[in-house]
Amino acid sequence: MKSIAVVILNYNGAEMLKRFLPIVLRNSTPIARVIVADNASTDNSVEVMRVKFPQVQLIKLDKNYGFAEGYNRALEQVKSDYYLLLNSDVEVTEGWIEPMFSVMESDNTISACQPKLLDYKRKSHFEYAGAAGGFIDRYGYPYCRGRIFDTIEEDLGQYDTMCDIFWATGAALMIRSADYWSVGGLDGRFFAHMEEIDLCWRIRARGRRVVAVTCSTVYHLGGATLNYNNPRKTFLNFRNNLLMLYKNLPDKEYAYVMFVRRVLDYVAALKFLLTGDYANYKAVIDARREFKQVKENYKDDRNGNMQAAILEDIPQRSRFSILWRYYVCRCKFFTMLKRK
Repeated sequence: MKSIAVVILNYNGAEMLKRFLPIVLRNSTPIARVIVADNASTDNSVEVMRVKFPQVQLIKLDKNYGFAEGYNRALEQVKSDYYLLLNSDVEVTEGWIEPMFSVMESDNTISACQPKLLDYKRKSHFEYAGAAGGFIDRYGYPYCRGRIFDTIEEDLGQYDTMCDIFWATGAALMIRSADYWSVGGLDGRFFAHMEEIDLCWRIRARGRRVVAVTCSTVYHLGGATLNYNNPRKTFLNFRNNLLMLYKNLPDKEYAYVMFVRRVLDYVAALKFLLTGDYANYKAVIDARREFKQVKENYKDDRNGNMQAAILEDIPQRSRFSILWRYYVCRCKFFTMLKRK
C-alpha cells in the first residue's frame, strides 16, 4: 500500500496541538503516519510534544521559515508517496483520509485534493480558507464553492459532489510527493498566504488535476496566525497575489491583467484610506512597491513555468471578474455565478 504522511507545521501552537493532535492521531492511523514539524516555536510546543506525544515524529526547524518554506524544509525530511499538509487548528473526522486516498489512487491524472472544509466554530457553515474547493477569476482573486469574499454559505449538501478545482486549501492539502517536488514545492519566498494557489496553478498549467473530495470533512478553527484585517496579512496577500500572477499568467494576457490589477489595487487602497484604516492602506501601497522591487528575482520562475505549461486556459480560472459578479451582479453564492 502507498504511504501517507500527515504533516502538521506548528509555530507557537502548543494549545492547538493539545486540543487537536489527539483527534488527528485517532482518526489518521494506521492508514497514515503523523508528523509534527516545529517552526522554531518560542512557546512550550516542543515540550508538549516530548511529554504528551512522544510517539509522534518531531522535526525541529532552526528558525521560523513561515508556512511555505517551513513545509519545504520539513517535507525534505519526509519519505512518503503522499503528503497531507494539515493545519494545527483542524479537527479531522473519522475516515477523513480514506476517500481522498481512494480518489488519488483511482486516477493518476490527479495531483492533489482537499476535503470539505467547515467552520469549527459554526459547524453548519463552510470555512473561509477553502470551503468546498477553490477557484480564481481572471484577475487573480480567489473564491470557493461555499465562500465568495466575506459571504460564507451554510452547508446544505449543495456541493457534495467531487469536482475539478483550481486550488486546494493549504489547511488540508493531500498531494503526491512526486508532483509536489516536480513543480518546485511551495514558493518559500511567499512566507505565507497565496502559496497553495501558486502551487496549484503550476500543477494545473502542467496538465495535472486538483479536485475537491467533499465526502471527506474536516473542521477548521481559522485565524490562529493572523487576524483577517491584520495589515501584515493584507501586505502578504496583495504582494504574493501579484507575484503569483507574474509567475503564472500566460504572455497573451499578462499586460492587460496586470494593468487592471494595478487600478483595482489602488481602488482598494483608497477605500482603506477613506474609511480611516491607514495601516491597511499602507500595507497595499507597500505590497505594490515591494512587488516592483522583487519582480525581477522571479523572472526565471516565470520563464520556467511558461516553458512547462501545457494548459494556458485552465477551465477553473474564470474569465469573468468576481468583483463585478459579486458587487454589481449581486452573485453572493457560487451557484449564482453561472446565471450572470
